[in-house]
Amino acid sequence: MTDDQLCGVVLAAGEGRRLHPLTLVRPKPLCPVDNVPLLDHALARVAAVTSDIAVNVHFGREAIEHHLGGQPIHVSVEDPVLLGTAGALGQLRPWIAGRPVAVVNADTWCPGSSLAAASATWDHERVRLLVVGEDRLRPTSRVAGALLPWTEVAALEPEPSGLYEASWARLAAEDRLDVRRWDGPWADCGTPASYLAANLAASGGASVIGKDAVVAGVVERSVVWPGAEVAAGEHLVDAIRATARVTVLVR
Repeated sequence: MTDDQLCGVVLAAGEGRRLHPLTLVRPKPLCPVDNVPLLDHALARVAAVTSDIAVNVHFGREAIEHHLGGQPIHVSVEDPVLLGTAGALGQLRPWIAGRPVAVVNADTWCPGSSLAAASATWDHERVRLLVVGEDRLRPTSRVAGALLPWTEVAALEPEPSGLYEASWARLAAEDRLDVRRWDGPWADCGTPASYLAANLAASGGASVIGKDAVVAGVVERSVVWPGAEVAAGEHLVDAIRATARVTVLVR
């Protein structure tokens, strides 16, 4: 069931520098987990609560816009600078237009109905955060999703800034933050190690082989991207084969 009042934002503008060299091949939101781009995983989570969705873009803009082509999704282009999590919502204020908003990151893998369950009992008045493995918010906390009332979005400006600094830290200090613990699967996919771990978790431990990939060698606990090749005689273990020239070994 979707909420007619709610809109959704998928944050997909980051560079993904820690995931290099994979993000030299494709933008981080398009890196696949279990053969589904991270962006599509995030869109599916948001689509469980609303059909009105926006995606912000900056790094890898053309590839992401091409991927989204034909879908009824509002694209917010951040140019010339990346605006951060708060600035992204500030730029989207005219589109959000008084509505509450569900926010997720396109660079995290978080399957399940966490956002839908959180939205079903949300009061639409306080910021509700799904915090991974914790009952409170800290500067280093990992957030699996957020529900923001318009009163918090309205104060955000379209300038580089983060939601923790611009909103959440203040609300936590005032004891006005609604934190819900999330103990389900979650991975930020920020490094090759965490990206590989997300794929293996999603596949149940089996190697993930992309469409049209050719595997003539041996592959163990590895990811082979669509169209890539593992030649006869090769033995990939704990590795990500993106292209013929890009292979990352996770040790």
